[in-house]
Amino acid sequence: MKKILAPILLILLFFIVNPTKSQISLGGNSTQISYSKPLEYEIGGIKIEGIKYLDNNVLIMLSGLNVGESITVPGEDITGAIRKLWKQGLFSDVKISVNRIIGGKIFLTISLKERPRLSKYKLTGMKKSQADDIRENINLTTGDVVTDNLLMRTRENIKKYYTDKGYLNADIEIKEIPDTTRLNNVILHIDVDKNNRIRIAEINIYGNKHLSADQIKSAMKETKEEGMFQPFSHVDSLLIHLFKSTTSFNLYGIVDDFQEYFVDSYKIRIFKGSKYIKTEFEEDKAGIIHKYNQKGYRDARIVKDSIFKENDRAIGLDLWVDEGNRYYFGEIEWIGNTKYSDKELNNILKIRKGDIYNKELLETNLSFNPNGFDVSSLYLDDGYLFFQANPVEVKVENDTIHLEIRIHEGDQAIINSVTVKGNTQTNDHVVYRELYTKPGQLFSRADIIRTQRQLANLRYFNAETLGIDYTPNPQDGTVDIIYEVEETSSDQIELSGGWGYGRIVGTLGLSFNNFSLRNIFNFKTYRPIPTGDGQKLGLRFQTYGKGYFNYNISFTEPWLGGKKPNSFTFSFYQSFYSSEINDYYNQLDDNQYSKFKNTGVSIGLGKRLTWPDDWFTLMQSINLQHYDLQNYGYYINVGDGNGSFFNISYAITLARKSTDSPLYPRTGSDLSIGLEITPPYSWFSGIDYSSPDVSDNEKYKWIEYHKWSAKAGFYTNIIDDLVLVSKFQFGFLGSYNKKLGLTPFERYYLGGDGLYGYNVDGREVIAMRGYQNESITPNYAYDHNIGGTIYDKFTFELRYPLSLNPTATIYALTYLEAGNDWSGFETFNPFAVYKSAGIGIRVFLPMFGMLGLDWGYGFDEIPGMPDANGSQFHFSINNSID
Repeated sequence: MKKILAPILLILLFFIVNPTKSQISLGGNSTQISYSKPLEYEIGGIKIEGIKYLDNNVLIMLSGLNVGESITVPGEDITGAIRKLWKQGLFSDVKISVNRIIGGKIFLTISLKERPRLSKYKLTGMKKSQADDIRENINLTTGDVVTDNLLMRTRENIKKYYTDKGYLNADIEIKEIPDTTRLNNVILHIDVDKNNRIRIAEINIYGNKHLSADQIKSAMKETKEEGMFQPFSHVDSLLIHLFKSTTSFNLYGIVDDFQEYFVDSYKIRIFKGSKYIKTEFEEDKAGIIHKYNQKGYRDARIVKDSIFKENDRAIGLDLWVDEGNRYYFGEIEWIGNTKYSDKELNNILKIRKGDIYNKELLETNLSFNPNGFDVSSLYLDDGYLFFQANPVEVKVENDTIHLEIRIHEGDQAIINSVTVKGNTQTNDHVVYRELYTKPGQLFSRADIIRTQRQLANLRYFNAETLGIDYTPNPQDGTVDIIYEVEETSSDQIELSGGWGYGRIVGTLGLSFNNFSLRNIFNFKTYRPIPTGDGQKLGLRFQTYGKGYFNYNISFTEPWLGGKKPNSFTFSFYQSFYSSEINDYYNQLDDNQYSKFKNTGVSIGLGKRLTWPDDWFTLMQSINLQHYDLQNYGYYINVGDGNGSFFNISYAITLARKSTDSPLYPRTGSDLSIGLEITPPYSWFSGIDYSSPDVSDNEKYKWIEYHKWSAKAGFYTNIIDDLVLVSKFQFGFLGSYNKKLGLTPFERYYLGGDGLYGYNVDGREVIAMRGYQNESITPNYAYDHNIGGTIYDKFTFELRYPLSLNPTATIYALTYLEAGNDWSGFETFNPFAVYKSAGIGIRVFLPMFGMLGLDWGYGFDEIPGMPDANGSQFHFSINNSID
């Protein structure tokens, strides 16, 4: 009986485990094969049939059958070969047949039918931008084998794409259409019906006692309820409750009535959409636990959650929480510390017995506190690279947790080597001179962080991808440090047009910020100019034709001599204007012209200071300027607008800049105070300036003044990448001689975008959004020539990045601004300011620098200029509006 059942079971097993199309054919040698008496044969040969694109030898190898091996026929060897070939997913039919049997050798034929290949595919039911994104996700290529796995993967990738956008019920239909132009090829028609976007209508929290539902929802960063604005939906119930609370003189009830009304009727959603993404929901649940842990509920957990359907467009989420008990810190004991005392460590840890238990705060103040000092910093900044601090809960007593903080100080580590990788254009010496970590020094985390900021502020490298890697060598107590940088373009071009002098003025500017003067004749270094030495070369030309041109050339060497960070700057500039005045303003005789020529040279020296700290710099410069005016009285208040005037000044500026990024600072400050002075010529000229016989040309030929300035900017990281920027500016122009009075040159003109203004009198144009150019200037509506001698300006901006890619950094902002410009201290009132508010966007393109567009609304009317305030648009280049 067993001999009869064995072959029957073998045959049944074969048909159960193999697809219906797979079979073994015995061909013309069936008489030699007996299912009741399986025989052992040596494989004499294997032939592949029906294959066009695949390699025969590879297929034989995949089958597991090899010439010369012994197999049992019928038997598991053939069945297993068919199963292995099916697993490849490349065939729609698999057969193995016996071609012939000669003696003890069997010759097999494997007949395969290949699955069709992809000729092309077509996407329908979506926008072009979505189709482009989906093509990148599904990654289909002509010639791919159209397997079940490929179709499933394509469908799932498209499904995920739409799910991430909130379309949870998207339908994807994929049809295989034979390609009549190619044998065994198909065209995939992929049609998508995304259906309605599914939003989260409500999130219900259950089981919470100590944290409100709103507090819990705020801990969910990505999973948000749909915004709502329904001011009339609950007015009836509000009026009823207000009537009851008012008639019973229940003031607290009135407050509660309004609060309930606003919660039920308004949900403001600006920056975050309300879409359900499972992975983000899981992260947000962890965020809820994290918030509970911060409040001392270390045993808090999410008991369960569920999703329910509100309607065809919305779902709801239910969350059940178990808060557990609140815990407090008990005794904290330090073990293993020899370098610093318990008292010193407790002062830095800033946690006392009885404080609410917060594990995150404990770890932050031990290991890394981005907003202050921590215990690890104390050790790591003193070379203790191998330092470890491990907090251990030694006893939980009721609601109190007692801790031991076990410290391993280790030995101080010496820096063995410092390497920079990735600087393909910038020369090594330019990078290495900015490093604060040198071989032979004690390891210091503060020096590493400072180096990272310094490299970012060079603007030669991508600040967002600066990497730091270090390899400790405990055997010899040393460490190797590697800075990884990514080169980015720092050169810029300015190509713009504006309105001035009654016509369009064109501007072309080039700024090469990683220039190499020493390689000027080494043409191999041109990319397209010699680069790599960190020098700066600026060229700028402005004109509207032969009647006006302005150009300037500047060069900066940041490390004069190459050994110390002492900068040298040289600049030369010239402006020339000539026009027939009656063609423009029709003010003078027909044959008269107005002209001006302004020529200047500036030489500056800068030095990085080490006191009060090494964020300070001191900049000094000598400036020589010559104004040559002819019939230019309309623009400048100096006599009849004729004559030559000379300005020789010395300027000194003390600045401190500690921002963490040059393009989008999140923390730090930017401070400066400056003074520019000329010689007091009037003290020793012997001229009686009160005499009416002394002309303006004689008074102001040698320009004299002292000019003070102060600027401050503070960057505060609010949450994530949201940054508050607080700025203040102040300027004052003073005189040496009361009889001579204030110079008509070098005055302040406030308002607009900061780009507009005639450079004929050294005026300083300060931007003020929400108002027309230069309109907030004393008596500007009645006399264009006076200018102000004292100004202040206050700015508060909220910034949020849309892209931090160094090739296109983009951020949006909203601002409040206030400022004013006065003719002297007799009218000065720092709080009598013009106010504005608005929104804007900044786009940094390496080639063009920082470009800005702002809309502002000026709230205060300017006397004599009713249209100067109100709604205004402003364009800015390289932060000119700041």
